[in-house]
Amino acid sequence: MTNKRSLSEEPRSYHHGDLRKALLEAAVQLIEARGLDAVSVREVAKMTGVSPGAPFRHFATRTALLTAVAEEAIDRLTGEINLSLQAAADENPLLQFRAIGVGFLRWVFANPTHFQVISTRAVINFEGSTLRQRNDVIRTKMTVLMQQAAAAGLLRTGDVGRHQIAARALVYGLGRMYIDGQFPSWELNEREALGESIVILDQFISSIRA
Repeated sequence: MTNKRSLSEEPRSYHHGDLRKALLEAAVQLIEARGLDAVSVREVAKMTGVSPGAPFRHFATRTALLTAVAEEAIDRLTGEINLSLQAAADENPLLQFRAIGVGFLRWVFANPTHFQVISTRAVINFEGSTLRQRNDVIRTKMTVLMQQAAAAGLLRTGDVGRHQIAARALVYGLGRMYIDGQFPSWELNEREALGESIVILDQFISSIRA
């Protein structure tokens, strides 16, 4: 992941009626420039060029603001996974399961800041928002595909739960390595990292295939 972006000192303008969107964009830019700890409702108000009290009509607290960023994150994640599944619609259940992992990796590499927010549960309201339910939809799809793969004799063993946890840990861990800037220490630059991550996922899929 590249170094933090610079942040303009000039307040930004927004189109009337689009304040919520502007605040979310400002929050993401603030995280990219200064880190997650720098985010506050008042600071994003300053960046957006509105009064300190204006954002509170949309986000009463920092947690509410960051939860909205996380909801935007899962919107993008769901879209990326759906695209990946559509491309694999004619494949067997194990390769469709792989497609979810590919979609996840593509999402992380395209949306590193959103991944950082949604994976930092201490700063968002994961249980009290739509996040848990929408995350469970993805998880259920993974479970169904893994069960179908087992029923079709595509797996070396029938331990679908462990396979699913291992796959989740693998793609999540690769995503964390990317946003934490660890790939260069493994002699991988950013242009190579996504492709290599998918190769590693494929090695895992091969290891559990019958």
